[in-house]
Amino acid sequence: MANTRIVEGSTSDFSAPDTKRSYHRFLLLVAGLGGLLYGVDVGIIGGALPYLEATSGLTAGQLSIIVAAVLLGSVISTLFAGLLADWIGRRPLMTLSGFAFVVSIPVIALSHGYGPLFFGRLLQGISAGLIGVVVPLYLAECLGAANRGKGTGVFQWLLTLGIVLAALIGIYYSYRVEAVARAANALTVFTFKDQAWRRIFWVSLPPGLLFVLGSLFVAESPRWLFVRGKKEQAYAALLRSRTLAQADVELQEMEETALAKRSSTSGKQIKDSLLRRKYVIPFLLACVILFCNTATGINSIVAYNTDILLQSGLSDLHAHWGYVLFTFVNFLMTIGGMALVDRKGRKFLFILGTAGITTSMIGVGLLFLATERANLDCKNIVQSMVGPNQTLALPFDAAEAKRLLAAKGYNGGEINSDRASLAIIYSYGDFTAATNVVRSDDQGAAPIQITRDNCVPRNKVEALFKNPFGNLDAARTAPLKIERALIGRVPGAGHGWLIAAGLYLFVAFYAVGPGVCVWLALSELMPTRIRSNGMSIALVINQLVSTTLAGIFLPVVSKYGYSAMFFLFAGFTIIYLVTVTFFLPETKGKTLEEIERYFEEPTTA
Repeated sequence: MANTRIVEGSTSDFSAPDTKRSYHRFLLLVAGLGGLLYGVDVGIIGGALPYLEATSGLTAGQLSIIVAAVLLGSVISTLFAGLLADWIGRRPLMTLSGFAFVVSIPVIALSHGYGPLFFGRLLQGISAGLIGVVVPLYLAECLGAANRGKGTGVFQWLLTLGIVLAALIGIYYSYRVEAVARAANALTVFTFKDQAWRRIFWVSLPPGLLFVLGSLFVAESPRWLFVRGKKEQAYAALLRSRTLAQADVELQEMEETALAKRSSTSGKQIKDSLLRRKYVIPFLLACVILFCNTATGINSIVAYNTDILLQSGLSDLHAHWGYVLFTFVNFLMTIGGMALVDRKGRKFLFILGTAGITTSMIGVGLLFLATERANLDCKNIVQSMVGPNQTLALPFDAAEAKRLLAAKGYNGGEINSDRASLAIIYSYGDFTAATNVVRSDDQGAAPIQITRDNCVPRNKVEALFKNPFGNLDAARTAPLKIERALIGRVPGAGHGWLIAAGLYLFVAFYAVGPGVCVWLALSELMPTRIRSNGMSIALVINQLVSTTLAGIFLPVVSKYGYSAMFFLFAGFTIIYLVTVTFFLPETKGKTLEEIERYFEEPTTA
C-alpha cells in the first residue's frame, strides 16, 4: 500500500489519456459553473441594491432582510442538502440546485413589493445552499488527492468570477443611470433605477441554464456509488478521470475502509459510533472554521460593498467601479490561492489569510471611526417635524441638510451640507428601527419615509423575533419617537479610495487563504460516513452566522456607524487565526481515507 499511495500522490490526473483529460476538464467546468452560480447569488445584490434601495420604498430593516434572504434560504436548504445528497445522489442534487436558481430569477425580476421579492431571494438562497454543499462534496469524492486542492479551487475561482460578472453588470447600469440623470428629471431617473435592478437580475439567468444542462452529463460520485453497493459503477466512474493504477488504488482504499468499519480484528461486528474521536473532532473543527469564515464579514462586505464605498466618500459611479475592482482583486488572488494550495498547504494559507484580514479590518474600522466622530445628532429638530399621524416624510437634499445644521446651531467646517449624510433611528413603543443612510448629493434618492408599518411587527410571531419582551399592543398606538438623527460628514474621494484600498487588502487575503481553503477544509475534514450530513450541519451554522450579520448590518451601521461592524469582523477573525494556527492539521497530498485515519489515531498519522 505504501507504493500505491506514492503512485497516487505523485501522478497527476492530467497525465491520463486525452479522453480522460477531456472529461476531467468537463467535470471541473460543470462544477465550476456551480461556483459561478454561487458567486452570482452572493454578488448580484451588490450592484442592484442601490437602485432597489432608491425605488422600492423598503426600510433599512426590510432591505437587510432582502439581502439576508439568500443566506436564510441557504440555511434552509443546507440543513437538508446532506440528506438529499445521500438519498438521490450528488449529480441529481446538482441538477435540482441549478433548476431552483433558474426559477428564482423571474420571480425576483417581476416582483412588486416586499413579499414576492423576499420569496424570490429565498429561492435563490435555497439554490446557493444546495450548491454550497453538493459541489465541493462532489469534487472531493471525484478528484484524486494530487489535484483535489486545485480542482476544488476551480469552484472558488468561478465563484469569484460570478461576483466579478455581477459587479460588471452593476457598473454598466451605473453608467446608464448617470447618463439618464444628466438628461432627465427626477421622476425619469426614479423609473430607470426601478428598471435597472430588475434587468441586473435577468442577465444572470444564462449561467443557471448552462449548469443544469452540464450536470446531466457528468458521472455520479464514485464514493456515493460504492457506499450504495454499486462497486462496478463506482470503478467505472473512477476510470472516467483516472488512470487504471489510480482507480485500482482508490477502490482498494475504499474497500479497506469499509471493511475496517464492518468488523474488528477478531472478526466481530462493531458499532461505529458517531461519538468516536475521528468523527467528533473533525466535525467540531469544521464547524468552528465555517463559523469564523463567515464572521470575517465576507458576505456582508460583498453585498453592501457599493453602499460602503458610497458612504466612504466615493460618487455613485466611482463606488460601482470600486466594487468592480474589489471583485477583480478577489478573482485574481483566488488564482494565486489555487496555485499555492497544493504546494504550500492549507494551513499556511489559512494563517496568512486570517492575519491579513484582521489587519485590514482594523485599518478600515479606524478610517471610518475618524469621520464618524464628527456626527451631529439632530433628533429634537427631526422630532418636531413628525406629523400628527405619527409619521415622517423627509426629503434629504443639500437644502434640507443646510436647514437642519442651521437649526442645530452648527457652525463648524467638518460637515458640508452639499455632501452630508443622514440616518434616523426611531421607535414606536418597545420596537426600534433605522432608516437607510442617505446622502444629500444623491439626486435620485427617495425621501426618508418613517411609518408605523415599517417598524412595528405585524403579528406576535414577528414581534417575538424582533423584541421578545416588547408590548405589541402598546406599540400599535404609541407615538413616534426619534431616538437619534445623525447628520454626518461624507468625506472626500481620497478618503473613499483609502477605504477601498483597505477592502482590497481584505479580499486579497481572504481569497488567497480562507476563500480557497475553506471548501477544502469542509470536504476533507469530514470522514466518509458523516461527510454529507456533517457538511450540511456545519454549513447551516455558517449560513446562520451569515444571515444574522447581513440582517443586522444596516441597522447597526445606522445606529453605531460602519466602524462598529468592521471592528466586530476583526474580532471574529482573531478567533479564526488562533483556531487554524493551533488546531488545524495539514491535509495536503493525503487521500480522504488517510485524513480519516489521522483523526482516529493522531499519533501514528
